Amino acid sequence: MTQQPADGQRIRIFDTTLRDGEQSPGVALNHTQKLEIAHQLARLGVDVIEAGFPIASPGDLEGVSRIAREVRGPVIAGLARANRADIEAAAKAVELADKPRIHTFIATSPIHMAKKLQLEPDAVIERAVEAVRLARSFVDDVEFSAEDATRSDRAFLARIFRAAVEAGATTINVPDTVGYTTPEEIRDLFAYLRAELPGHVILSAHCHDDLGMAVANSIAAAEGGARQIECTVNGIGERAGNAALEEIVMAFHTRRDHYGFETGIRTREIYRSSRMVSRLSGMPVQPNKGVVGDNAFAHESGIHQDGVIKARETYEIMNAELVGREAAVLVMGKHSGRAAFRKALTDLGYTVDEERVKHLFARFKDMADRKGQIYADDLRALVESRSDVPQTFTLEGFQITSGMNMTPVAFVRLQTPDGSAEATAHGDGPVEAAFQAINRITGITPVLESYRIQAVTGGGDALGEVSIGARYGETTLHGTGVATDVVEASARAWLRVINQVVAGMGKSRQVSQTTV
Repeated sequence: MTQQPADGQRIRIFDTTLRDGEQSPGVALNHTQKLEIAHQLARLGVDVIEAGFPIASPGDLEGVSRIAREVRGPVIAGLARANRADIEAAAKAVELADKPRIHTFIATSPIHMAKKLQLEPDAVIERAVEAVRLARSFVDDVEFSAEDATRSDRAFLARIFRAAVEAGATTINVPDTVGYTTPEEIRDLFAYLRAELPGHVILSAHCHDDLGMAVANSIAAAEGGARQIECTVNGIGERAGNAALEEIVMAFHTRRDHYGFETGIRTREIYRSSRMVSRLSGMPVQPNKGVVGDNAFAHESGIHQDGVIKARETYEIMNAELVGREAAVLVMGKHSGRAAFRKALTDLGYTVDEERVKHLFARFKDMADRKGQIYADDLRALVESRSDVPQTFTLEGFQITSGMNMTPVAFVRLQTPDGSAEATAHGDGPVEAAFQAINRITGITPVLESYRIQAVTGGGDALGEVSIGARYGETTLHGTGVATDVVEASARAWLRVINQVVAGMGKSRQVSQTTV
């Protein structure tokens, strides 16, 4: 019999993809990309969006503020250290949100208090209380976190948490900041804290994956009394990452008979959310990752294939459609018209204005001429490859000469502010030759730091999606490009980086100090 969750069994999903997730090495999201992800998180049904760390820079503050102004549904939270400047910046950033939250934190483990803060425990409590009171003077919803909680003294944790609650904190977060704890330990810790703190306070878990146990620890925390779980799409984040939202949600959904928990997540938006975060962050999802990996619903073994054909539940504990994966569905072909194309986009959940439909349809017809049959994932890649930066330079055409025992040569033509421009360049390979030709035309020379390519769909005519990480001065940038031709996809990704340089986008390479 399936266990029906009681009122207290609802787990709030606190998504920190835009804050902790963006601290992943090499990830540099601009304001438009963050807003796009935030809107998708709202469609996904998360309860809280931690939109960023407003004190980090004026740009970060504006980014959080924009999400607070434009995204409706979830609580919008800003992170702040336990000091006045941070809290005032967070308050300013979230002031226009329908449901604003300030999330403030201070370290509580002996090593952090002694080595980093250089404060005695009583002084740490005093600072936490002052921070919560100040935050509460701006908003009614205040979350307090004890950084490195799982390596802190339990009695001290209970003491500082009680003081924070008395000062006005409504949610108490217990981070496993360095991914140190185990499921048994964290379950017991939450049970202890639940007994020590007032019943109206929401306990929250925030687990890192350094030992590969973030999801297991988050679920164990819920068993111990946590009613909010902090996580990220695809599990991205500092070092080895955070607990993966999709795995936690589907564990609760699939094993509701065992756990008795439910969330407010719209599971059919999971796959789309995963693809969007992967594309915009430049962090590909490993093929064998649970729920959203390419192999999650694939069956290679003949015995498994036979079983699935006879009855899907023989080897699948959840179906692909439940998480929004209908990638193999044939959508249309080269003879499809604009009306059918627009309907296909609507059916896939995209809202696109007429001007953009016109642009996308032209690229669709070109794609259909090259590969004939167009699948749902092809259309997703087409729509999601849209440019969210000013197009100072655009690709008009290119030609590559390459082969064994010869130096590759690329001829590239770009549309520039001064009209059409051409250049020819050599390189170690056809992709590098194309990059060098683009650099000659634009006069901008970023440094390539990472290059990844993956097929969007199967088959020899599959779309290729290229993801590039680059550095320009002290700024990191990320670009993606999609095409049936690898060199074209690479050139489009490189131009995206170039256009971000021109627009002054990118992320400073300075190390963030906001880990919770």
